[in-house]
Formats: sequence, structure tokens, C-alpha cells
Amino acid sequence: MLPIVQNDSPTGVVTPFSQRIRANGERFLRRELSELQINLGKLCNQTCTHCHVDAGPTKRRENMSADVARRVMELAMETPSLKTIDLTGGAPEMNPHFREMAKLFRDAGIRVIDRCNLTILSEPGYEWVAPFLADNGIDVIASLPCYLEDNVDSQRGEGVFTRSIEGLRRLNELGYAVPGKTDGRLRLDLVYNPTGPHLPPAQDALEVDYRRELRNRYAIEFDSLLAITNIPIRRYAQYLRKRGVFDDYLKMLADAFNPAAIEGVMCRSLISIGWDGRIYDCDFNQMVDLSIESPTVWTIESLSEFVERPIALADHCYGCTAGAGSSCSGSLT
Repeated sequence: MLPIVQNDSPTGVVTPFSQRIRANGERFLRRELSELQINLGKLCNQTCTHCHVDAGPTKRRENMSADVARRVMELAMETPSLKTIDLTGGAPEMNPHFREMAKLFRDAGIRVIDRCNLTILSEPGYEWVAPFLADNGIDVIASLPCYLEDNVDSQRGEGVFTRSIEGLRRLNELGYAVPGKTDGRLRLDLVYNPTGPHLPPAQDALEVDYRRELRNRYAIEFDSLLAITNIPIRRYAQYLRKRGVFDDYLKMLADAFNPAAIEGVMCRSLISIGWDGRIYDCDFNQMVDLSIESPTVWTIESLSEFVERPIALADHCYGCTAGAGSSCSGSLT
């Protein structure tokens, strides 16, 4: 069994997040394990300013090996509490084991999410992605930080917006988010990230704007909008520091701390496995190598060992508890 160890990583800019949690009377434990997030690698066909993974097409070649992928699949299939598998990256589709993994979990009746950047659907050599997702009933959560071209391209690269719209149209053609076409089997959600150093606006109101603009301008349909706060780590932290606003941004998150969001943060029911087989409390902790005793898929017998265990905390956790709260599934309150 894993030892009970509470890690913390204070910045000195704000009251340490762990201290804020204790003051709120919380024992910050994982209460269940219903979702497994698997980061298949840092290889990506895009380079985005908000990317907390620091992913890219040239300098980041880290990708999950066959041995690690098999062990992850073995552990997951032996964990009956899992309801959702969240495949992410980089561009998860660029890992050679993506299809095997996704199909295994779907055949077992587990919901599978593909965190898709949309441009991968038109990348040479990856034309198979959209039909594969549709044929296997894999849900898509796609990043689209704005419905305006200039805003998207400034954050994600020149031409990304146009290719993203093409990707969304392709998914709609295959039945995603189209009522009556697939009996609601194919779900397509969009992700909004702020393009500047501020909190997301109200998710429900923003979803109305997205739906109106994407429908009227491009005849595109989607299921829900997920508003996610940018976490001040890795590439986004560099972006903030270059502009001299890192401290201000972190203070803004801390000032907006919302105790009501604590119950719903993703780490209470999720663990994250990295491309190299190391296990973390969430994808954000993974990217700053913040872990409880650095367990790996080779040093544990069961994923259930992480239930009722303390969660490693750091000041970037304020990003998940600020305002309406934020997780990989959008706003929390």
C-alpha cells in the first residue's frame, strides 16, 4: 500500500493552498475512483500558448510505450469502479496505441473521451481518426477557445481556427451532436479557455453565445461548452511571466477562491497516468511532477490503492477552485 504523505508546493505569492484547505476544515482525500485520465504523450501537431502540457510537434517526442500501455490497460480493466477513461496528450491520437486502448475500454462498456484538438482530423496520415471515433462511440471533447478566428489563431497558431471548423463539420457529418442521427450515442463538447489572464465568464451564458455564433456562421452543432480556467504552470506560466503578470494572476485566483468548488474538483474521483507510467492526482500535478511518493504502474497492485488517500496540493490548485470552479469537465458551481 502507498504511504500517506501530503505534499505541498507553495509559491510565496499567496497563502499556500493546503493552508487554505485546512482553514476551511477539509481533509483533502480522494473519495472514489470513477475516472482515469491517461496522458499518452507530449507529441502534438500544435503549439498553443495556454498548453499546460508544454506539448508540440518537434521538441516534445515523449510517447507512451507498448509496455506501459499494456500495464495501464491491465490495471484499468481490473478496476470495476471506473466509469470513464479520458485519453489526452499532446494529441493522444498520435500515440500508436491509441486505437487499441480506446477500443478495449469501449468494448468493456466504459465511456471513453478523446481530448481532440480538431486539427488532427485533417493532419496528413490521420484521416482515420474521425471515422474511428464515430465507429467506436468515443465521446469527443474538443478545444475551441473562441468562436472568433483571430482569438483562436492568436492562442493556437495561424490557420488553426479554419481547420478546427472543418473538424467540427466532419464530426457533425459523422453524427456527433446531431439529434436523431445516432440515438445520442456520439457526444461532442467544446472547451473554452480564456485568451487572456482572467477567469472564464459564466459557462451557461457563454454556451448560449457559442451555440448561436457557431450555428449561424458555420451550421455547427455541439452538446455542451466546458469553461476551463488556465492553470499557471508550464507554458502558460511562461506566458504570464513574460508579460510580468504571473503574481497578479495567481493572486486573482486565490482571491476568487470558492469553497463550494472543493467538492467537485476532479482529483476527488480521478487519477492521472503519465506517458511514462508514473501516477499523479491530476493532469496538472503531472505536468509539474508533483506526486505522492512517485508511484508508477509497476509499483502498485491496484488503482484502488488511491481511494481514501491524501491528494498532493500546490498553489496552482487555486485555478480549480476560483470563481465557479474548474475541472476537465468545465465549471463546478
